[in-house]
Amino acid sequence: NVRSLNNVGSAFRTGDAFRIEKIYLCGITGTPPHRDIQKTALGATESVEWEYLENTLEAIERLKQEGYKICGLEQVDQSIFLHEFQVQKTEKYALVFGNEVFGVEEEVLKACDYVLEIPQLGTKHSLNIAVSMGITLWDFMVKLEQF
Repeated sequence: NVRSLNNVGSAFRTGDAFRIEKIYLCGITGTPPHRDIQKTALGATESVEWEYLENTLEAIERLKQEGYKICGLEQVDQSIFLHEFQVQKTEKYALVFGNEVFGVEEEVLKACDYVLEIPQLGTKHSLNIAVSMGITLWDFMVKLEQF
């Protein structure tokens, strides 16, 4: 449910930088091809596989059936700080990012295996989705010794 097409494009570009397998675009999220997505994706919509599903829970169910552990990124009482999360090399992970204003929906969080939080020191306690995605993917890649 990402409302900004520029953020969608940035997500593709960030995904390409870390060679993710696929992006599921759900709900109100815009899809390629679109000029505003292309503006920030810089061609990454061609290098990152993607699929649109109307319902995020449908995407989660499909990924769980394929053996993925689902990690939602949100600030909630029971979240695990990203730097404290132990990434297992034997597991496959799917990351769920939410709406720019409302975050990840409650029922989606309940379907996640883990809820991770990027600790923040500022007053806004909010990061752009592409920034959150970049931080999280970098953290996972370092822990998986991909760099």
